[in-house]
Amino acid sequence: MPELTREAVIEALRSVQDPELHKDIVSLGMAKLADLQGGVVSLVVTLTTPACPLRETIERDIRAALGRLGVREVKIHFDAAVPRGRAGDKAAIAGVKNLVAVASGKGGVGKTTVAVNLAVALGRMGSAVGLLDADVYGPNVPVMLGTTDEPKAIDERTILPVEAYGVKFISMGLLNPGDRPLIWRGPMLHSVMQQFLRSVRWGELDYLVIDLPPGTGDVALSLVQSVPLTGAVIVTTPSAVALADVRKAVEMFRQVNVEILGVVENMSYLNCPHCSKQIDVFGYGEGKRMADGFSVPFLGEIEIDPRIRVGGDTGKPVSAFGEDFPGAKSLFAMARQVAARLSVVNLGAQSPVVQIL
Repeated sequence: MPELTREAVIEALRSVQDPELHKDIVSLGMAKLADLQGGVVSLVVTLTTPACPLRETIERDIRAALGRLGVREVKIHFDAAVPRGRAGDKAAIAGVKNLVAVASGKGGVGKTTVAVNLAVALGRMGSAVGLLDADVYGPNVPVMLGTTDEPKAIDERTILPVEAYGVKFISMGLLNPGDRPLIWRGPMLHSVMQQFLRSVRWGELDYLVIDLPPGTGDVALSLVQSVPLTGAVIVTTPSAVALADVRKAVEMFRQVNVEILGVVENMSYLNCPHCSKQIDVFGYGEGKRMADGFSVPFLGEIEIDPRIRVGGDTGKPVSAFGEDFPGAKSLFAMARQVAARLSVVNLGAQSPVVQIL
């Protein structure tokens, strides 16, 4: 066998593609040759998110490509560098790489459940995550995260967020607790949203998840006009009524040039506890068909599981207990798809993450 060279190893790695980005890992700058001695190759592979759903595929393809060179052993160390979303002509939020809106056309589809578990799951998989509860009239995030702690103000322009399950978050429910209604008009909503975005000391975040109120009203419009949203996740159920309203939400984001990351279908089905058969309570497959109709990705189905509901009601989201916890698997799968889509969107016009040495 001829002696291995760095050039030969790098050339072999050019045959390995990132399955989401459809470019080779050398061109993307994802691979770093750390050492080459006696037929042993040591690599550092930098993924675009700790939640990469295709890590095993990339590792398998690397080993196969280097195996064809006759490499005796391949040592791979994985790390991650989440790419930053493009700000465009809007002022970015200090320290925040990606702003991800979670939206729905109507209430009652489990949007906040999806937003909370998305944030917690991304955090559990190694990302730095924040959560902004933008539903000022019905702020349920504090209940679902199990805390009533008030955020602390350092000065007139700086607020420290509350933290739960490793996620930094802010919510009107922490500032206006109890059953007192919030009776505000549009300009006041815009002001408080700007404070939540720009006065909260978020620190360095890979993702700031924003739980929007249902519909296409003042809060949603204020956000898309004032901050560089990286993309929007649309939540629906399989029912025809929900889908009719969700289409309006998709069209709103398209009109204001916000990337649709994809559609999540919540309450997709129920597994019968007696016979284990799948029961389609609200219909079947409509979320996938709608995503296909709009030519946007389908990010997954989340089942009806009492443990998901109980987790939200008791302030113990199922994602906080890991992927193997009952009810959490589909939520983690959804979070991986969202993270992968963000990487695709961000790297479409960006330079490589890490250069080959």
